[in-house]
Amino acid sequence: DLHLEKEVVAFLNYQEGGMVYIGIDKHGVAQGVSDVDATMLKIKDKLKTNILPSCLGLFDVALEVVDHKNSIKVTVASGSEKPYYLKKYGMSEKGCYFRSGTASEPMSQKMIDELYAKRTRNSIGKIKATYQELTFEQLKIYYQAKGITLNKQFAKNLELLTETGDYNYVAYLMADTNNTSFKFAKYNGLTRAELVENADYGYESLIKAVKQTLDKIELENKTNTKITAKERDELRPWSPIALREAILNAFVHNDYTTEVPPKIEIFEDRIEITSTGGLPNGLSQEEFFEGYSVPRNKEIMRIFKDLGLVEQLGSGVPRILENYSRECFKFSDNFLRMTLPNAHYQNDPVTDPVTDLVTDPVSDLVTEQVTEQVTEQVEQLIKLIKNEHSGAELMSLSGLKHRPTFLYNYLQPAIESGLVELTIPDKPKSSKQKYRLTQKGKTVKKQ
Repeated sequence: DLHLEKEVVAFLNYQEGGMVYIGIDKHGVAQGVSDVDATMLKIKDKLKTNILPSCLGLFDVALEVVDHKNSIKVTVASGSEKPYYLKKYGMSEKGCYFRSGTASEPMSQKMIDELYAKRTRNSIGKIKATYQELTFEQLKIYYQAKGITLNKQFAKNLELLTETGDYNYVAYLMADTNNTSFKFAKYNGLTRAELVENADYGYESLIKAVKQTLDKIELENKTNTKITAKERDELRPWSPIALREAILNAFVHNDYTTEVPPKIEIFEDRIEITSTGGLPNGLSQEEFFEGYSVPRNKEIMRIFKDLGLVEQLGSGVPRILENYSRECFKFSDNFLRMTLPNAHYQNDPVTDPVTDLVTDPVSDLVTEQVTEQVTEQVEQLIKLIKNEHSGAELMSLSGLKHRPTFLYNYLQPAIESGLVELTIPDKPKSSKQKYRLTQKGKTVKKQ
């Protein structure tokens, strides 16, 4: 029964909010609530679980005595991320309600679309930088190299200010000094078991960090000349154009509000480029592949375009797809990963000299080897999984409160290792999505 949630959704979508009383009938006569404490806890849980976007902090549940009988008053504030909706029915006419007079009415699709278009999201352009004593000499030099002189109004022109005139988080990222770094790691083999190089690029202007990262990757992607039995092979490990676009895409579209920066990892058989944030709101996977662009960070995109780092909106992904398949892209609720295979890596079947059987040296890993590669965090997670759990349940069982930490260090690696799988793999963002152990995960858990 979602009657309470429907009323709360209507008030969240109403400009003045409102109040819902439990224990008072429609004629205003107090009927009372028997177990007040248990009912209040149940109400809080229902509102937290069944309404999206999260309405935490937008409602208050309190005891109110009417005619000597205990009742409960739920005070609801107007939300800033309209439209709010019932999680069960999604952002549809069946899930969205608004207040009309004294009744809650379903929204029309047109109303839903209009509210969604106006939704005020927490973007880096609106977040005030915690440190305001910023300098931009590096940024000015890069603009000067393009024949553009930044005048005194450059911060306003480049949208580096909040509405109140303070430097925003974009300005912080573009400043000469900041606390944001970008991770580069190189491993021996096909897993993260043996780290051979680990570097940070950052603590400086995002533009300088990007250029340093591109220079580093250019060295890693140098022509790998080798003599084979057949011919001299001078093919680069990765397409230079596609690799550059993949890296720039990660930097431009990363969700910096999570404080989790992009990450680049090189393995013997592939390079993985991971950014946080998943697909921007309103963009489907098909639209993403076709080159439609909904920039998460329009201010960063504008500066990258000014400096010639990107040519135009949406051109990057089609360029990558000229050399690699769609399967190289992996989407989740909070991450987007591009995995580009190394053209030089050969996973040829070999003959075992003892058994004289043809085996695959990569896929034929024994359980003991898999177990050695499981991190403590992943080990902790798979121990907790009994049947099927939602992401929120797993996060709660893990005792974690910081969602990026849970996703980055626990859930994502467990899925990538083939130990945990999605119950609805075709719809990774489904509200009904749950996670369970694979057969490999169950075997590792027993060990």
